[in-house]
Amino acid sequence: MSIRDVYIVDAVRTPIGKFGGALSSVRPDDLAAHVVRELIGRAPDLDPARVDDVYFGDANGAGEDNRDVARMAVLLAGLPTSVPGVTVNRLCGSGLEAVIQAARAIALGDASVVVAGGVESMSRAPWVLQKPERAFPAGHQQLHSTTLGWRMTNPRMPAEWTVSLGEGAELIADKHGITREAQDAFALASHRKAAEAWAKGLHDGEVVPYAGVDLTRDECIRDATSLEALGRLKPSFRPDGGTVTAGNASPLNDGAAALLLVDEEGLRETGREPLARIRASAVTGIEPQLFGLGPVEAVGRALGKAGRSFADLTTFELNEAFAAQSLGCLAEWPELDPAIVNPRGGAIAIGHPLGASGARLAGSVAHQLAAAGSGTGLAALCIGVGQGLALVLER
Repeated sequence: MSIRDVYIVDAVRTPIGKFGGALSSVRPDDLAAHVVRELIGRAPDLDPARVDDVYFGDANGAGEDNRDVARMAVLLAGLPTSVPGVTVNRLCGSGLEAVIQAARAIALGDASVVVAGGVESMSRAPWVLQKPERAFPAGHQQLHSTTLGWRMTNPRMPAEWTVSLGEGAELIADKHGITREAQDAFALASHRKAAEAWAKGLHDGEVVPYAGVDLTRDECIRDATSLEALGRLKPSFRPDGGTVTAGNASPLNDGAAALLLVDEEGLRETGREPLARIRASAVTGIEPQLFGLGPVEAVGRALGKAGRSFADLTTFELNEAFAAQSLGCLAEWPELDPAIVNPRGGAIAIGHPLGASGARLAGSVAHQLAAAGSGTGLAALCIGVGQGLALVLER
């Protein structure tokens, strides 16, 4: 059996909204439907019925994104009911996992045209109540927020594995001697690069605002922030001597992203020149509390599969869950030129809507390669509970 080449024809995303912000009034299934509709609308030569499947990442799934949000997106976007949809969950890597699974289906000949993406509304994530052990309990019951992190944790899990995400970032700062000042400087650079990219119109070809919502730019970018302003923020997880703050960590966000993936036959049907070709991917595991270093091995494996090295990369989108986490990864890649990492800003500024982020990163790499005309790019994320995911693209 021959393996087919897989091409990314197009990629779109919403502007990323802040927690409780402009997109908080929009249901996640509507966000997902929006990017699917916009993506298909930008390929007028493609019959929507030719879409073999829709893969969507979603990290929560406890609220309005329940009941297979990918299928909901298909129906709400007005695609033919013959188009199926499947929702995948690899937490922060869900959107990239959707792209990888879609690409694998095409490569193996199971599909020719696939939409892949991700969605998250952290604003609308519900509180959940566990069923009581017996009927009619007399005491109070506890509600759990599903916005982020551990909840209803299995007591059999070792305590060192179930620390908060922020404490995990502090552990990486300890491991690599990453100072508060270095983290704040990294965060400031993220905001400056993101603001500059928007000012130059570099996102104009991929961002599709949601109709009726007054948001045309990523909502969390702070153009006027400074090292002094970041330095005044208190540590969020270790009150005494902590280094991780709200300013050097990614915020809570809402948003969606989608990509159109095709084989050679699908490419002819779209009548489009592809943005990039998918070359290789890899997923790895690591101790849960050190989740932030998950990309280290995944990136190495993906590059090895592609027959490439850091020297071959022209752009690298590394999800900035925390500045400490990103700097920890960079410390373990001494041969990587940091100047090519997140050239248009990262998640600290742009935002991190969990299930959508991986698709945003893959789409950004594809658009950057298309703008450059050639090159090799990489998208990678750390994943809560200790995983790493990476994808290599080429043009």
